[in-house]
Amino acid sequence: MKSFNNFNNIQVASLPSHLKQFIVDQNYEKYTPIDHAVWRYVMRQNYSYLKNVAYYPYIKGLEIAGLSIESIPDLQKMNDNLGKIGWGAVTVDGFIPPAAFMEFQAYHVLVIAADIRQINHIEYTPAPDIIHESAGHAPIIADAEYSSYLSYFGSIGSKAMFSKKDFELYEAIRELSILKEALDSTPEEIEQVEKKLQTISQNMGEPSEMALLSRLHWWTVEYGLIGTLDDPKIYGAGLLSSIGESATCMNKDVPKIVYDSNAVNYSYDITKTQPQLFVTPNFQNLMDVLEDFANGMAFRTGGLSGISKAIECQNTCTAVYSSGIQVTGVFSLYHSDQNNNLSYIKTDGPTSLAYNDLELPNQGSDYHATGFSSPVGKLNSLEVPLEDATAEDLEKLNIVIGRCTKLIFESGVQVSGTVINILKNNDKIILISFENCTVLNKDLKVLFLPEWGLFDMAVGHQIVSVFNGVADKSKYHIQETEISQKSESVVFSDLELRLHAIYASIRKIRELQEGFAKLPELAQEIKEVYPHDWLGLLEIYEIARTVNFDDLLTTSLRNHLNTKIDKNPNFNKLISDGLMVIETLE
Repeated sequence: MKSFNNFNNIQVASLPSHLKQFIVDQNYEKYTPIDHAVWRYVMRQNYSYLKNVAYYPYIKGLEIAGLSIESIPDLQKMNDNLGKIGWGAVTVDGFIPPAAFMEFQAYHVLVIAADIRQINHIEYTPAPDIIHESAGHAPIIADAEYSSYLSYFGSIGSKAMFSKKDFELYEAIRELSILKEALDSTPEEIEQVEKKLQTISQNMGEPSEMALLSRLHWWTVEYGLIGTLDDPKIYGAGLLSSIGESATCMNKDVPKIVYDSNAVNYSYDITKTQPQLFVTPNFQNLMDVLEDFANGMAFRTGGLSGISKAIECQNTCTAVYSSGIQVTGVFSLYHSDQNNNLSYIKTDGPTSLAYNDLELPNQGSDYHATGFSSPVGKLNSLEVPLEDATAEDLEKLNIVIGRCTKLIFESGVQVSGTVINILKNNDKIILISFENCTVLNKDLKVLFLPEWGLFDMAVGHQIVSVFNGVADKSKYHIQETEISQKSESVVFSDLELRLHAIYASIRKIRELQEGFAKLPELAQEIKEVYPHDWLGLLEIYEIARTVNFDDLLTTSLRNHLNTKIDKNPNFNKLISDGLMVIETLE
C-alpha cells in the first residue's frame, strides 16, 4: 500500500488498512480557477439562502469544519479543525461501496469526494463531490447529538447485509455519476447507462438490509429536515449542498412527513428531486428509529433468519456462534430441526474462522479454500451447551485428544471421529477438530465423509449474530470492496486553459483589490471567445460593482447578463440568483 497521510488527525490515523485502500490524494493543485469559482458561487448562494433555513448556523458550522466561502477546502485544514471535535476527513474517488462508506462514519471520518462538479451541473450533481461532502456534511457535524447519530449509523450500517444486486446497483450509479461529470461524455452514452441503471433498479427483488438502511440514511443524513411540519429547518447534506433543491424543497407542494420507522418504506432516486421529505422533531428521534430498525437486523437476531439473509445476499458474511467463534464466507445452505432452529450451516468457497475479529491460527481462507460446514445446537447427552462443558463432561463424552467419539445433537445431527484438537478461548470451547470423521443429518444423509479431510467443528448451541463482510478484515480478501471503474483525469484544450487563466486573473484582482483596469479587457474576451460562459462575467460584474469601478462597464455587463437570461432559459435561475446575491449582500 502507498504511503498514507493521516494529516496528524487521530481519527484518520486510526483507520484500518481495508478502509485506507479507498483513500486518494486530494491533489489540491488540480483544482482549476473555474473550480474555485464554482465553489464560491455555490457557497455564496448557500449562505444567502441557508442562513434562514438551515438548522445549524451555517457560517459557524463552516468555520468549525475549516471551510471558507472563497475557495475549495484543503484537507489538512479541515482535519486540523475537525480533529478538535473528534472527527477527521479523507478524500476518495467518487462513490465507494456503502458498507465501506458507513464504516468510515463509524470511525468518525468524513468521506469526501476529491472532485468538484462541472459548471453545467452547478446546482446539483448525482455524483458525490467536494461541495456535497464537505459543505453539506461538515457544517452540521459540530452538533453533538447529530455527530453521535452519524457515527452510530455508520457502526450499524457497516454490519448490514449487502447483496450482489446492491453491488450491481452501486456500480451502475457510480458509472452514471462518472459519465455525467466527464467532459467528453455523449448524450447517447449517458442515456445508455441511465437505461442500464433503470433496469437494475426495477429488478432488485426484495430489498436487503443495506438497501433499507440506505433509505433511512437518505431521508435523514442526506435529505433530512428538523423541527415541525409547519416550520422545518434543513440539516441533510444533499439539501445543504444543492442550491436548487434547498430552495424548492420548502415549497408547499413538496409533502412533509413526520419522520418515523415508516420512512424505510420510501425508496429514492438519486437522479431526481425528492417527491417528499421527512421532518424529525429532534435528533434523538433519529436514534430511536435507527435503534428500532437495528433490532431486527441479522447482526442482532442471528439464528435461522440471519443465515437465511446471508444466503439470499450471496455475499461474504460472518456468522457468530454463541461460543464466540466466527465463520466468514459465502453461506450456501442450512439445516433446521423440528422446532425450526438451526442445526447445520455450510459455506462455499474460501472461508475463515476467527475469534474476536482475529483469524484463528491455521483456520484461514487458504485452509478452508473450498468451504466449511458445522453443526449448531446442544448435545443430547449434555445438560449444558458444549461450549460450557467441563473437563469431566468432556471425559464422559470421550472428547479427549486421541480418542474416538460419537456426538449426537438434539437436532439428530451425528458427528463421529477421532479428536485431534480442542481449542478454547476464555474458558469456552470454540473448536473441536476430528480425523476419520463422518457427519450425518437426522435422516442419516451424509454431510461429511472421512475422505474429505479433517473436520473442524465450530462449537456453539446457537448462532447469535450474522453480519455483512468479514470478521478479521486484515486477513481476508474483501471482494465486495473491489471497484471496477475509476474516474478519469481531465485533459484540457488550449482554449479551456485560456479560460482558466482568465478566471485566475479575475480571482487575483478580487483578492488583491488591484488591477481593475484589466476587467473590461477580460470581459470582452469572454464575450467574444466564450459565449456560453456566464460565471466569469458575473464575477467581473461583482468586482466592478463592489468597488464602483466604471459605471459603463457594470451597466454593460448587467445588460449582457440579462440578454443571456432571455436567450438561454438554462441560465435564467443561475444568473438571476447570482445577481441577487451580488446586489443584496454588498
